[in-house]
Amino acid sequence: MAEVGLRRGALLASVCALLSWLAPMGSARAESSLRLPYPESFGEIPAATYNIEHERVGDATLRIETVDPDLVRLRVESGIDGGAHTVATAELTAADDGHTLRLLRQESRSVDPDGVNLGVLSIDHESGIASCTKGSGDGAEREELTLPEGDRVANVPLNLLFQPLVKGTADQVSFQVLLCRFGARLVDIDAHVVPHEADDAANPYVEVEYQPNFGRAVSLFAQRWLPHLSIWFDPRVRNPWVAHRVPLYSKGPEVFVVRDEALGSWLGSLR
Repeated sequence: MAEVGLRRGALLASVCALLSWLAPMGSARAESSLRLPYPESFGEIPAATYNIEHERVGDATLRIETVDPDLVRLRVESGIDGGAHTVATAELTAADDGHTLRLLRQESRSVDPDGVNLGVLSIDHESGIASCTKGSGDGAEREELTLPEGDRVANVPLNLLFQPLVKGTADQVSFQVLLCRFGARLVDIDAHVVPHEADDAANPYVEVEYQPNFGRAVSLFAQRWLPHLSIWFDPRVRNPWVAHRVPLYSKGPEVFVVRDEALGSWLGSLR
């Protein structure tokens, strides 16, 4: 009976932790505390969207550009031809140290397979407000939360955020993302490099895997329904992003977005 009670207590603790993750977070005014490296190259990277069976389903692109000397914009588009698609953008400016970038704004817009606008996810680091907007026009519903002081929210520029992992100067990168499903909330995320298997020694790419951190007990329980989130990099080139695996939109299918130059036998090895 004592063992049963302990199991029930552990399960209750896990459920309570999961419920706390679903609750809104945030308090004081924010300015991003993240410092991201400058891109080593700018321009547009042609890519394509593939389903989990590795079948090409649509176009994609990653663009990094300088809008003016103090503003860098990143734009990622992916989707299914004639169907669902997502556009995500981030704007960054020079940090006070003169060597890195800090986030100003992030935004993500998605459309479902029927062309219905799924809303807008928006993060304004200068005002300290993040929001989730469902629908459009007069019927739009907007929910806001206040970002914590010195926020570490990074939904979009993960190709820059993960550079310390790619270069081997960090073992883990911890940050937060804004999610809109079940209400606007911030979720803690941990990222790490996936070790190469022995029979994969010739693979030049670095895979960074990232997942929500709910605490050990809840994370093990949640792995059954969490999506597989990974980004691949080629550390030999100036713009190292190669591919990423992510849900196309909230509750949408998981897809691979792969740069054109990376096509070949490697694509078939993606998991």
